[in-house]
Amino acid sequence: MRNDMTAGKTGKKYGKTLLACYLGFITQAISANFAPLLFLTFYSAYGISYGRLALISTCFFFTQLVVDFICAKFVDRIGYRVSIVAAEILSGAGLAGLAFLPDRLPSPFAGILICVVIYAVGSGLIEVLCSPIVEACPFENKEGMMSLLHSFYCWGSVGVILGSTLFFSLFGIEHWRILACLWAIVPLYNIYNFATCPIEPLVEDGQSMTMGQLFRTRIFWLLIVLMICAGSSELAMAQWASAFAESALHVSKTVGDLAGPCGFAVFMGISRVLYGKFGDKVDLQKFMIASGILCLCCYLLAGLAKLPILGLIGCTLCGFSVGIMWPGSISISSATLPMGGTAMFALLALAGDLGGAVGPAIVGNISQNAGNDLQAGVLAGIGFPIVLVMTVLALRSTKKTA
Repeated sequence: MRNDMTAGKTGKKYGKTLLACYLGFITQAISANFAPLLFLTFYSAYGISYGRLALISTCFFFTQLVVDFICAKFVDRIGYRVSIVAAEILSGAGLAGLAFLPDRLPSPFAGILICVVIYAVGSGLIEVLCSPIVEACPFENKEGMMSLLHSFYCWGSVGVILGSTLFFSLFGIEHWRILACLWAIVPLYNIYNFATCPIEPLVEDGQSMTMGQLFRTRIFWLLIVLMICAGSSELAMAQWASAFAESALHVSKTVGDLAGPCGFAVFMGISRVLYGKFGDKVDLQKFMIASGILCLCCYLLAGLAKLPILGLIGCTLCGFSVGIMWPGSISISSATLPMGGTAMFALLALAGDLGGAVGPAIVGNISQNAGNDLQAGVLAGIGFPIVLVMTVLALRSTKKTA
């Protein structure tokens, strides 16, 4: 990456900062994906109903939304380093707590939820802070670095699914508590990295925009719409990928997980790595438009294909099409409002999470109303990339007339 890793102009080396942020996104992937792999285990071991198990994911994402909003007001006062170190401590404590707390409380479900809330707070802080930490580093190709950073969430998701599947195959699922402690090592180790790496201020003290100023800026609302569409386009397919693979190919859940969410995450990661490597040669907004069009085609293929394998191809390739959307939206926002500061990054994270909650819900509800036809629900997702493309075009038009 040329001199990106050393940033010779300041004399500081930022390779450690990048490593810390990479591991931060891997930590977030572990937090989001590990507990859902244990749902059937929680059901059989603790007698927790499916309805209550569904609350685990809801609690995780709702906690992240709350943290996103709080970060917009308080992170600048607390400081980036203290906040991100606290994020890793909370993530490690929550994951390790899964191995002990459910068995020590009268209600195992309450113990699980407490742990989920603890590591969700850490995950929410990581989501808000890692992007501006990298953005503040004096790299040459910031858009590419942002895309590469977000690829580590994809590789983390693949790693936790494959690693957990391998562990359960070798040692048995009854030893899941040991695996929870092993996954907790990642954030606990990363405490040292964030405590010692160089962290630059995103905006000089007193110069960043307040939430009120952002809300009064019309172009900021276009950026919020862009981020909501990015989250919806990505997670509407990602959250239903396993069920879609199972229903399309009539395979077991294990094969469905590997063909669906794993395949989706791999292609999304490849997209982000490729943009990270060659992004300085490409116009980001044009690339976003092309990705939106490809995403639309993937939703149409998955929703209309009569052959199951074609539907699965559309589902998997959708991962490639959405790869740039989330990090690209952040980069476009940072370039459009360079004084947006932490408040902007936190509100963008909130908007992305909101899209990630709304998108899968729309697919699920429309599928149910169509007689549990998942293809019909997926087809309804075409609105997300369409609005995303229209928003990018509106941003380009606004920039030209400004």
